[in-house]
Amino acid sequence: MVKSLFRWGAFSLVAGILILQLVPYGHDHTNPPVKVEPKWDTALTRELSVRACFDCHSNQTIWPWYSNAAPASWLIQHDVEEGRQRLNFSEWDRPQRESRGAARQVQRGEMPPRSYIVLHPTASLSADEKQGLIQGLQNTLGSTGTAEGH
Repeated sequence: MVKSLFRWGAFSLVAGILILQLVPYGHDHTNPPVKVEPKWDTALTRELSVRACFDCHSNQTIWPWYSNAAPASWLIQHDVEEGRQRLNFSEWDRPQRESRGAARQVQRGEMPPRSYIVLHPTASLSADEKQGLIQGLQNTLGSTGTAEGH
């Protein structure tokens, strides 16, 4: 009886996961063309931004294998869509609503999120790298947090 219940539960779980894959959201892994990047203060600032920010805040997202499997694909798709809306380093020709707070969010430890760092250890910045990114973002985005009126 217990084995039968266990088998039925395992079967139901696998079937449920397979059915989740039919939901169309989370499979649009397009990377629109890069239009304009900010005028980076240094190559190092850009390099640190690529490591810690670009997957969600640019049109150069690297989509890992698990971004194709629901429900992880839903969360990743949502995070990329929201990240690109708030701050997109690949579309610097349009207003960037979060550009003023970028350095501050890094300084507070809000960005990159811990959940992202767990799956992307290269995004984990040393204290010196973090300080360099903060200073570089401030320099790149200007003292008001904007670059060329963004």
